Amino acid sequence: MIRECQRVARDCALGIVVVATMILGICRVFERTAQAETWMVRHSVDTLSGRISYLEQGKGPVALFVHGVLLNGYLWRHQLADLSDVRRCIAVDLLAHGDTEIAPNQDVSVTINAKMLKEFLDALKIDQVDLVGNDSGGGIAQIFAALYPERVRSLTLTDGDTHDNWPPEAFKPFLAMAAAGGLPGTLKAMIADKNVYRSPQALGPAYEHPELVSDDTIEHYLCPLVRNEQRTHDFQRFLAAFDNNHTLAIEDRLKTLKASTLIVWGTDDVYFDVKWGRWLSEIIPGTRKYVELKGARIFFPEERWQEFDKELRQFWESIDEAANAKLTTVPEFAAVVGQWNEIGRKLIAIAEDLPEKKSEYKPNARSRSFIQQVVHAAGSMYYFTDVA
Repeated sequence: MIRECQRVARDCALGIVVVATMILGICRVFERTAQAETWMVRHSVDTLSGRISYLEQGKGPVALFVHGVLLNGYLWRHQLADLSDVRRCIAVDLLAHGDTEIAPNQDVSVTINAKMLKEFLDALKIDQVDLVGNDSGGGIAQIFAALYPERVRSLTLTDGDTHDNWPPEAFKPFLAMAAAGGLPGTLKAMIADKNVYRSPQALGPAYEHPELVSDDTIEHYLCPLVRNEQRTHDFQRFLAAFDNNHTLAIEDRLKTLKASTLIVWGTDDVYFDVKWGRWLSEIIPGTRKYVELKGARIFFPEERWQEFDKELRQFWESIDEAANAKLTTVPEFAAVVGQWNEIGRKLIAIAEDLPEKKSEYKPNARSRSFIQQVVHAAGSMYYFTDVA
């Protein structure tokens, strides 16, 4: 009997070593592959909360994308690729997620994550953002907007933690498993067999079509969480800190939030019922549009990104148009433009009165004459600023 028990123990230990080695190999291959994706370059910046990792693509006004639990900035890859022509798109990795590095004693609660976003923007010298949140990232986005409304040019909320629905009932079994010490084994099981991740008992319910979620995507999300024991422990602390007191505390501030707001909600979400999207649209006075995507589930920014990006683009265009219209109606701006145009007109008049012989001189055949140069410069000044 003793020998049999020793044999079983040796076999179990060997099995654990084999699985651990396999997972380590999978994640090493993933990291080499991820580094080869040159279009999606990772950056990092130091803040008081830690060294924050992020993806960035595009130029223009800044759009800040905030992911939810278990995932990281990779969730927003389609938005970074598709919307970078109109925005400087930044997808951050939250505390205890992705490649963000933190101290072992760093608070990772959702309110601290919201404060980290402010530190992050300060470090990058960014004043305002078009803020976009999903899942627990949507809850964090609400907290950020409530605490720092002056930093929010616009707000877009998708299916996510709201009011007292944090954590949602459907996610509580996962939290209970983590609290009981099963998180390391569960994460490794989902990496070793991706169908575990796609199963109804794991993340399957978060997708309309979990069978279409690629192995590569799953590795992007989970491998950083098992890179070492401390990272897994930090993530477990993030889960343990889930508490609706964070969102209840900012409800009154949401009721005064004037930032232009778009709310897009999936109708088939088992975690966040459509009633929460409707509740947000009613409580936030800045809400401009509320959209329901029929049949969509929580991770529709990844699954149905074309529809979502279309809504985002149209929303941002309306924001830009309103800002430009406001700018051109400001009295001080109109006065400056009028003075600038008057200078341009006077220069053109002066150029037209110049003596032809001297002012028509050209150093070479391809160059402008003096009078042509003056008219060109004055005309450029005038027509560039002629907002009428």
